Amino acid sequence: MTNKPAELPKSPNFSSGPCAKRPGWSLDALKDAPLGRSHRAKIGKAKLKLAIDLTREVLQVPADYRIGIVPASDTGAVEMAMWSLLGPRPVDALAWESFGEGWVTDIVKQLKLKDARVLKAAYGEIPDLGAVNFDHDVIFTWNGTTSGVRVPNGGWIPADRAGLTIADATSAAFAQKLDWPKLDVVTFSWQKALGGEGAHGVLILSPRAVERLESYSPAWPLPKIFRMTKGGKLIEGLFEGETINTPSMLCVEDYIDALNWGKSIGGLDALIARANANAKVLADWAAKSRWAGFLAKAEPIRSNTSVCLKVIDPAVTALPAEAQAAFAKKLAALVEKEKAGYDIGAYRDAPPGLRVWCGATVEASDVALLTQWLDWAYAIAKAELAA
Repeated sequence: MTNKPAELPKSPNFSSGPCAKRPGWSLDALKDAPLGRSHRAKIGKAKLKLAIDLTREVLQVPADYRIGIVPASDTGAVEMAMWSLLGPRPVDALAWESFGEGWVTDIVKQLKLKDARVLKAAYGEIPDLGAVNFDHDVIFTWNGTTSGVRVPNGGWIPADRAGLTIADATSAAFAQKLDWPKLDVVTFSWQKALGGEGAHGVLILSPRAVERLESYSPAWPLPKIFRMTKGGKLIEGLFEGETINTPSMLCVEDYIDALNWGKSIGGLDALIARANANAKVLADWAAKSRWAGFLAKAEPIRSNTSVCLKVIDPAVTALPAEAQAAFAKKLAALVEKEKAGYDIGAYRDAPPGLRVWCGATVEASDVALLTQWLDWAYAIAKAELAA
């Protein structure tokens, strides 16, 4: 049996959302939050505008793209985009994991768009990107948080497309290169890759998306929190810090702190490099492991943030599905009980396995220590299975 590791990760937080706080974070980072003040006061607007400006700088968003802070996390941002923009063209909706499936459900069952084409793939795979019709509007997740499968790049999207591209990039932003000329709508929540406090989403619109907003009115009613135009014109204030509803200035301050940290270590390239280094630790370990492998079936589509693992030991894969799920849950529970890794179980809709967040706020040394605890937990669980 594998010996019990002697050292714990300094930060055992490997949740895929909310994610680990940046290295060195403490409550002192929030001391300048304008608590008890109106977000519409001068100081509140200034903080929100700073968050937008830092987002543009660190994420390398083009100058002519609008950036807005919106309600209800990434989900709210995606819903705003779908309900406000979809309708004038047919839609291709891509799904290869849980959240992509959610957008398909909204398009087909809630918006009830008749000209909707669904391109699906199983967990671990990705739809045929060459089959997408870019005369249509296209919606997809850049990085599938629950499957660990991402698009390899933006090369499959033509620059001269007729439709809009809507990318749910919540597990990709600040960890993967987003091909901005190929994207018309990008959404994320800062509780993912930068470890900010939850509740808020970010919505980024290209000039083409703005043109659609100003030239098209959906046939369905729009709730107040979805409305981005007035009198046929974009409400510019929404993209200057005048939020639709009341934001948490504590959460905004935390996001500003995370952005400043990202800027201080070298910006987007450094953030991506840290995520890649963390994911490489798992890849190097899995390459030598007799029991663990990746859910993603091909390396080019393997996530460097929400890394999803599966048990490949034939002694386990031969078990009934319920027993395999119980075995995977046992692994996660053993590691958590030792305070060596929290929230590493697979997403509830995903195949049985583990999911380890490897974004930039995680330290590679902690990932390396986690792998030791995973091997220990596996030895314990396998022994119990044999008994």
